[in-house]
Amino acid sequence: MTEVGPALELRGLARSYAEGKGRLDIFHDLNLSVNAGEIVALVGQSGSGKSSLLHIAGLLEAPTAGDVFIAGQNCTALDDAARTRIRRIGIGFVYQFHHLLPEFSARENVMMPQLIAGETREGAAKRADELLLRMGLGPRADHRPAELSGGEQQRVAIARAIANRPLLLIADEPTGNLDPATAEHVHQELLRLIHEEGLGALVATHNHDLASGMSRVARLEQGRIIED
Repeated sequence: MTEVGPALELRGLARSYAEGKGRLDIFHDLNLSVNAGEIVALVGQSGSGKSSLLHIAGLLEAPTAGDVFIAGQNCTALDDAARTRIRRIGIGFVYQFHHLLPEFSARENVMMPQLIAGETREGAAKRADELLLRMGLGPRADHRPAELSGGEQQRVAIARAIANRPLLLIADEPTGNLDPATAEHVHQELLRLIHEEGLGALVATHNHDLASGMSRVARLEQGRIIED
């Protein structure tokens, strides 16, 4: 897809759920944009709706109202097939748990989304080796997830998320399952790779020290975004 406008723009977003005979409003009239090369930290108390917001931004869930633009394209009314295509080539995802495929090596895990998107095996392997080397995992490319440390597994997951050169990275507590020292190392590797690739990133985190090192901080509070 051709990049026009911010990597991500949320306009007038609302999300609510039926609760008994009433309705639970998670957020309303929410606006947020993420530019290419920008890393926005999404912070907020547990239950504030951060995961719902990330799911909507990543086209995994539909908003109750409002619009989601990816690189200038309004994706709100697209059908499932079109949304899937945009997720496949335009959005990378990193979660708290790495979700690597255990029967495949680190290289093969990073190759997988590329092969699904139509890349050749040779091209996918070359890109995978390049990313793993940049993440300090060149010698570990042939190792399966069970042979890697927690920090190494998460770095493979980050490389996999960026393998298709997305315009936008969505990360939900990407270091939340790691000890503090490992979390800091993985966080710095993530920021470095995002800057090198020039993509926009929306990163949910409870770690305010890590959040302070990003381009800016967006707090989800009482259903609205408040920017520090």
